Amino acid sequence: MKTLFLVISTALFIQVKAQNLYSTSNGETSFFSETPVENITAINKFGQAILNTSTNEVVVQMNMKQFDFPNKLMQEHFNENYIESAKYPKAVFKGKINEKIDFSANGTYDISATGDFTLHGVTKSRTLKGKVTVSQGAIAIATDFEVALTDHNIDVPKVVFMKIAQTIQVKNKYNLAPYVSKK
Repeated sequence: MKTLFLVISTALFIQVKAQNLYSTSNGETSFFSETPVENITAINKFGQAILNTSTNEVVVQMNMKQFDFPNKLMQEHFNENYIESAKYPKAVFKGKINEKIDFSANGTYDISATGDFTLHGVTKSRTLKGKVTVSQGAIAIATDFEVALTDHNIDVPKVVFMKIAQTIQVKNKYNLAPYVSKK
């Protein structure tokens, strides 16, 4: 997985100085499904992200099997029946922050990022809204957005249809530090 992350980051940022790159390999993505019958929540604390502050390009990816559920049976069903993690192991967002941000100045900025979001083998163009906080040389990115299951061809059997929301609430928190090459 780290090899793929390095290949993606190298391909996107090959001619950029290292001081313009910020990354993490322990970003948090959580989701919540609320229905009258049952609530489902899970968190993945191993999301990878890289941000090029010169071009505003951002790439976020995560291994779907790394979502942790309070109920292990839910986790098994998520991976085997819905997300099909063996066939579609990753979710990826590749995009660009639309606003011009002074990444050298401490502060919190409202942002939107437009790009391609791939989940369950289906890529959709998305604009995600969130916040960027710059503080003491570190950058934090937070977003909240929704994912409609039908947008990504995720089928829910009629037997459990009332237990799983058709639109899932997703939250991300990624704390990025200056990228250090592993040479």
